[in-house]
Amino acid sequence: MTTGAPIPTYPASASAAPSARPRRSRLRTFLPLGLAGWLVLEIWLLTVVAGAAGGFTVFLLLLAGFLLGAVVIKRAGRRAFQNLNETLQRGTAPTKGGGNGLMMLGGLLLMIPGLATDALGLLLLLPPVQKAVTAFAERKLRTAAATQGSLGDAFQQARIHRPDGKVVPGEVIRDER
Repeated sequence: MTTGAPIPTYPASASAAPSARPRRSRLRTFLPLGLAGWLVLEIWLLTVVAGAAGGFTVFLLLLAGFLLGAVVIKRAGRRAFQNLNETLQRGTAPTKGGGNGLMMLGGLLLMIPGLATDALGLLLLLPPVQKAVTAFAERKLRTAAATQGSLGDAFQQARIHRPDGKVVPGEVIRDER
């Protein structure tokens, strides 16, 4: 059904040309696929174990993982809080090593339902694995800081994004009148 109203047309200069969309990062592309694959793996493992040992055994395994994860997180949180209190009382930099963050992550992975996450959480509770993960993370952070500068540099370098896509480093100064 037409009403007889003409369809408005605009000159080519008035309509903006569709700009090329920026490429999606690899993380944004593959993270949903990885999560879906992990979920399928978890469900498959649960069905295999349920078929071999029974559904009640799987329930008990998941419950035990949840309870163990809660205990680990509580213990690691208490230890981190004690370290913080000691540091604040001394007024110096912390001397004891970390490890609490990885223990909390291990506890969280234990609390998430699934057998593969439980296995990964149990691995993170082992001291040699914690040392290896900590060393790897420190190396990656050092190389990232060396190549990209420090966080203070990021705050000092404002970037102005122009409509044509060019990035101009500088500062924005607004005249308030």
